[in-house]
Amino acid sequence: MASKQTSKNGKRGQLSVVHPDAAGIDIGSRFHVAAIPDDRDGDSVRMYGTFTGDLVRMAEWLQESGVRTVAMESTGVYWIPAYEILEERGFEVILANAREAKNVPGRKSDVNDAQWLQRLHSFGLLRGSFRPDQEITTLRAYLRQRERLLDYAASHIQHMQKALMEMNLQLHHVVTDITGKTGMQILRAIVAGEHDPRQLAEYRDPRCKATQETIEAALTGHYRAEHLLALEQAIALYDTYHAHVEACDQAIEAHLAEITKDATPPSDPLPKAKHRDANRNAPKFDVRTALYTVTGVDLTQLHGIGPYLALKLIGECGTDMGRWPSAKHFTSWLGLAPGCKISGGKVLSARTKRSSSRAAALLRLAATTLSRTSTALGAFYRRLASRVGKAKAVTATARKIAVLFYNTLRHGMVYQDPGANYYEERYRSRVVTNLKRRAGAMGYELVPTNTEAPAWG
Repeated sequence: MASKQTSKNGKRGQLSVVHPDAAGIDIGSRFHVAAIPDDRDGDSVRMYGTFTGDLVRMAEWLQESGVRTVAMESTGVYWIPAYEILEERGFEVILANAREAKNVPGRKSDVNDAQWLQRLHSFGLLRGSFRPDQEITTLRAYLRQRERLLDYAASHIQHMQKALMEMNLQLHHVVTDITGKTGMQILRAIVAGEHDPRQLAEYRDPRCKATQETIEAALTGHYRAEHLLALEQAIALYDTYHAHVEACDQAIEAHLAEITKDATPPSDPLPKAKHRDANRNAPKFDVRTALYTVTGVDLTQLHGIGPYLALKLIGECGTDMGRWPSAKHFTSWLGLAPGCKISGGKVLSARTKRSSSRAAALLRLAATTLSRTSTALGAFYRRLASRVGKAKAVTATARKIAVLFYNTLRHGMVYQDPGANYYEERYRSRVVTNLKRRAGAMGYELVPTNTEAPAWG
């Protein structure tokens, strides 16, 4: 029979209270339930509404009860007003992951959940989710709104294509992008009343790969009134969303200027751009220069990261990498590090954990752009993709980019790409060394047959 573990003084080990002045709040859409230690008030659990006055009264009650730190779950977006009001009042607010704060099955109620959160937090068993400072939070809100508007605009591109198909106008099959210069000039002419294919084809931009004759043939169709109305409204909505995107760009530019107003400009000049940013949806202002002033480093020197993607990464992760002790902690937070599911000393799974991190999605997007580049990261991606598949190669390459991103921001690392040949030579040297070691262990000697190195790629 197994004996109970005891401490040196013979008593069973007990959890020690880490946060004696801790409270827990169960967040809801119509009301919140707050719980404090039992020795602070005769009524240690109270219910408050979600109006601003109710949230202020809850904060005042917590202050009167001597509470200094508060834990709550990230329930939808209902936690945001309570979080901001408590943070403004000077509380240390912990936004806990719902999986870590799960209560005992069969005892589910709002009161029990609040008391459970308070108890876990008092023992120091809850970890706070990452939330950047107010300046980065505002920037993140602007960028997410901008991305939402672009998604809405993209849906109306599909509506344009549907209206064209209903009129049997095959413009989207002969023009790469109907929202480009050629496509939009033709579409605006159509809704303005021009339906002659020859006249419409004359709006072709000289850089368009399709010939004028091909475009003329594609624009011969049935110009029915109901389909023309759908096309006109789709174009109008597309223009409306892009006008709102421009308003977001102005807000982002002004906010970046506000952030850097009192900052000391970097002593070194901005390095020369390594590649041209071909993202048509990027903001129109000079994002690269603004980011260099904010961070003091040029993140676009990392392959796969352009100015707009770097801006979105800063919006999601912030500029203070000191919140993660090392690059391994950072990649683990992103969900890009291998898992460690072990039982009885046996590794059950090394899969990366499921994550809805926007930053991880951005880094995966950067990794996919490197697949055909002659860079060290591109060579790493191709080598891994041939061995374990493209999906795992994307994740592994994204992790490498995340490490470079972390080291650049925190330690001011200047990235110098050694090139694909350097990576291939290292890989070849490693393989040959392993082969020699294995041959020597079996009593053989590995001798090269020729001096020419085989193709590794």
